[in-house]
Amino acid sequence: MAASQRNLTTGPIGSSLLLFALPILAGNIAQSLNGSVNAIWVGRFLGESALTATANANTIMFFLIGSVFGIGMAATILIGQAMGGRQIGQARQVMGTAASFFIGLSVLIAIAGQFASHLLLSAMDTPAASLPLADAYLRVIFLAMPLLYAFAFFSAALRGAGDARTPFRFLLLAVVLDIALNPLLIFGLGPLPALGIAGSAWATLVSQAIALLAMALYLRHKRHVLWLGRRDIALFIPSAVILRTLLVKGIPMGLQMVLISLAMIMMMSMVNAYGTDTAAAYGASMQLWTYVQMPAMAIGAACSTMAAQNVGARLWSRVEATTRYGVVFNFLLTGALIAPIIALDRWTLALFLPGASAALDIARHLNHIAVWSFLFFGVNFVVSGVVRSTGAVMLPLLILALTLWGVRIPFANLLQPVLGADAIWWSFPVSALLAMLLSLAYYRWGRWRRAHMLPADAPVGASPAEVPATPPSPVADPDPER
Repeated sequence: MAASQRNLTTGPIGSSLLLFALPILAGNIAQSLNGSVNAIWVGRFLGESALTATANANTIMFFLIGSVFGIGMAATILIGQAMGGRQIGQARQVMGTAASFFIGLSVLIAIAGQFASHLLLSAMDTPAASLPLADAYLRVIFLAMPLLYAFAFFSAALRGAGDARTPFRFLLLAVVLDIALNPLLIFGLGPLPALGIAGSAWATLVSQAIALLAMALYLRHKRHVLWLGRRDIALFIPSAVILRTLLVKGIPMGLQMVLISLAMIMMMSMVNAYGTDTAAAYGASMQLWTYVQMPAMAIGAACSTMAAQNVGARLWSRVEATTRYGVVFNFLLTGALIAPIIALDRWTLALFLPGASAALDIARHLNHIAVWSFLFFGVNFVVSGVVRSTGAVMLPLLILALTLWGVRIPFANLLQPVLGADAIWWSFPVSALLAMLLSLAYYRWGRWRRAHMLPADAPVGASPAEVPATPPSPVADPDPER
């Protein structure tokens, strides 16, 4: 077992969870900083049209990556359950099937993108001055898609096996290379050509290629349990059972990202109606919120993996304890960010707004109302992550849909005649609080413990010695989420 790989079914729960979550959190921060630094190079030196071009192209890239987010989570849970149940053969077959799916899909996207790039950007009403720049950038990003998909998948799979440090190390390598290569490929240096905005995309492609190759060589050298070499070529033939599970369980998890993205677009359209100052204030606040939500997302991801391994090992007391520790850590870490942001908001928000801007006071006001919602969001993220670790994916999706589209959007829309823009800001804590209460109610009284990822009577890829005498879930139920 690799040194960075953790068995999450034994040992102290609190410290193991925190140590597992910290590399995920650090990776999220590094990626955000990478995006900010690259935006500075493009915006400051290539101009507003170039920055608009990358914003439009990156919107498509993030959608394509987010659209398979749920399938990656499903693979993480499947691998986590298999590792927890000591079914190494099953974990490796999940790895092979999922790798074939992700890489095959990404190659098709890369090819289609060369023909669809201009059409997609035109459909988004990309400004005419930015359209050719965005097209040049996006075509290279499409070429990089197999690398982006493969890196994201391998990182998710390793986390399922209890290894969060290895993905972070090579993510950090990719970020450092991307930041260093951006100015070199944008402006040219020595034998390197000046590629303009396309150089920023090529920096992403090259950095991902180097980091992915380095990660593969490292896993091969360490003989990682999930490394599949030439002798394991048969494992890359997709298993119908595993592939169906990835899609059936992964698509609902991916839809959650889609619902969140669409809700944010709807909220932005409401904010825009109040003018430039309010929109700028909201945009500045969102910059801070990006970092505020990171601890909850990291802890939620860690809880999901830890719970999945303990579900596979049928250690339900550890699953319950994982939830408790996750909720406590969410309040501590998220609260530790919210407190100084509120206390020093005149300075934190001024990082994104001119000091004399009328938007600054608006931003402070809305931030005081809305930023607390991330405490409730964090609890919901943790609880949903634990619930999903068994394979119960529909109720978390329905709770999210109800609280976003049945509460947040209507609340913000219908109460504006009474509260004005404050209706938008108050919709965040109101909907987040309801989501937390519904998630806790489902956790307490729902039948998520009876859910399962794979069919209980169809162990996949396991040798007879590895197949447990009973299925991982305590009770088989044909409709576990009724």
